[in-house]
Amino acid sequence: MSAAPSLFQRLILPGLAFKAVVIGGGYATGRELVEYFMPSGPLGGLLGLALVTALWSGVCALTFVFAHATRSGNYLAFFKALLGPFWPLFEIAYLLFLFLILAVFGAAAGEIGAALFGLPNLVGSAALALSILVFTALGQESVERLFKYASLFLYLVYLVFVVMCFTQFGGDILAGLDAGIPATGWVSGGITYAGYNVVGAVVILPMLRHLTSRKDAVIAGALAGPLAALPALLFFACMIAFYPEISGAALPSNYILERLGSPVFQMAFQFMVFVALVETSVSAVHAVNERISAVRPQPIGVRTRLVITSALLLAAMVIADRFGLIALIANGYRLLAFAIIAVFVLPLLTLGIWKLMRMAREASGAPSS
Repeated sequence: MSAAPSLFQRLILPGLAFKAVVIGGGYATGRELVEYFMPSGPLGGLLGLALVTALWSGVCALTFVFAHATRSGNYLAFFKALLGPFWPLFEIAYLLFLFLILAVFGAAAGEIGAALFGLPNLVGSAALALSILVFTALGQESVERLFKYASLFLYLVYLVFVVMCFTQFGGDILAGLDAGIPATGWVSGGITYAGYNVVGAVVILPMLRHLTSRKDAVIAGALAGPLAALPALLFFACMIAFYPEISGAALPSNYILERLGSPVFQMAFQFMVFVALVETSVSAVHAVNERISAVRPQPIGVRTRLVITSALLLAAMVIADRFGLIALIANGYRLLAFAIIAVFVLPLLTLGIWKLMRMAREASGAPSS
């Protein structure tokens, strides 16, 4: 008989998994924070990220409750329950999301290798692809271990980064907040940013297998918002010290690290960024593997996982080489946000709530056995 799920598996693991999806496409390099929040000014950016935290918590909680109620262990089952015969609409949006983030991450990994070691961009992209292949090929247990141990490393590095920034540039950060720069556009920026990242709530459905009740689903979803957003809030606060010139940096994280003047920590941080890219990529590709495995007579094995992952990576790397990091983030993410909101968030907030209410009525009106 298997052991009962731990408190960590029930309440914290889903949030860490959601963070794993969000961090690579959301803020690991800092470029995304610059794109969607820096135009709103220092205070506006922080307000936008606070809005993002609340939106993520709310959507994650509702998603987890719906998944638990409908016993949806992957996004295919989830959208068949939510959208009925229109479930392929999400499949199309998700493939766009997958190719886009893998392309962005391939470009970002190449930028990291070039910035730190002067290597050709292809080397960093290839290292990322190899890491994704290894973790996805090993299956569910491997992915869960990655989320657990990589998250400890990520939070530790971000903590050190924030302490160093506030120690050296705390005065500049406070001056940026006190400069009276108008906080404009932060609502639209926050909704757009939350919109394309919130797809992580369904990407990580395989990690919800440890939930034991609706209460677990609500708590895990509510915790997912702050677990995912806190590093972004702190990172953005550090970036305020260099407003507005940091807006033009392809890798804002490296822009700040060079000014901190610690080559050793610069290496550690950029390795952390690389790990974050691996986390997000693995979670996104793993969701596809689990979706395919769910409709096969037998669960897919290592060889099939390798073939699927290789095909997805090859297509994404071609896109990355064609367009580049800044253009992909500036143009692709906004289109993706509209698609995700249309086929996931709005149906969840309407059809999803209606179906949950109907299930609750049916359960309360059913005769006792």
